[in-house]
Amino acid sequence: MAKTDIAALLALAAAFFIAIGNVIHQRSAHEVTDEPVGHLTLFLRLLRDRQWWLGSGVAAAGFALQAAALGLGSVLLVQAVLVTSLLFALPISARQSHRRVTRWELMWAALLAGAVIVIVTVGNPTVGQSRASLETWLAVAAVLGPLVALCLVGAQLWPGPISAVLLALVSGALWGLFAVLTKAVVGRLDVTSWDGLVELLRTPELYAWALVAVAGTAMQQASFGAGALTASLPTMTVTEPMVAGALGVVVLGETLRPGEAGWFTLVVAVAVMVAATTALARGQAATRADA
Repeated sequence: MAKTDIAALLALAAAFFIAIGNVIHQRSAHEVTDEPVGHLTLFLRLLRDRQWWLGSGVAAAGFALQAAALGLGSVLLVQAVLVTSLLFALPISARQSHRRVTRWELMWAALLAGAVIVIVTVGNPTVGQSRASLETWLAVAAVLGPLVALCLVGAQLWPGPISAVLLALVSGALWGLFAVLTKAVVGRLDVTSWDGLVELLRTPELYAWALVAVAGTAMQQASFGAGALTASLPTMTVTEPMVAGALGVVVLGETLRPGEAGWFTLVVAVAVMVAATTALARGQAATRADA
């Protein structure tokens, strides 16, 4: 079996565990308190919630599988497949809410699955380098940093749905960045020797990876708690693969190879993926909010 095939299967398994973790986290964010509290207070309360830690443990298993997939395949490939976590979250949410999956949801689920298959096969993403230069990361920080800061300021100025969307943009961007940093960490990971572990500890991306994971989790929970899930979840779900894919191309030099005749098909597939992801995430969020 080719490395890309194994990477796709690992990413699919990661999507399953991440879906379960997200469903648990969404429930915890709305059940942990009925009072309007700040982002830090909400996060600290969640740290004392057993249900939240259960979701974190399941999600961690998903992230481990994602890291294994990134060790074999490109960020473009893995993140496209990870979008299918919504397909797993759909029946899980429906079961928890004691309802059936609607025909409307099944239609969007089929479109999402088809779009991901087209992107992976027609797009034929190539694996780039696993790490980038310091200059490249400084350029990324110069662009991404101010945008994140503006979103955080806006979230403080406009509470409610706008705040939830802005915080979801920050969370999605951070998790997209997390995927690219994971690629760098996995590329330096060598547990077969002490020298390999020492070399990993000397890798700057390792510490940035850990900080981004904490920040991404905090912003995710803050977004869930700031307003309706119908505002935060679709925004977050679409932003992550978009940011990860863009960074995969710009930072790691990954490319898509659809051929001259395949570009139109690829663009349509990406548009369908975004539309289906938004529709399914909004439907799942509405169900969770009503639960």
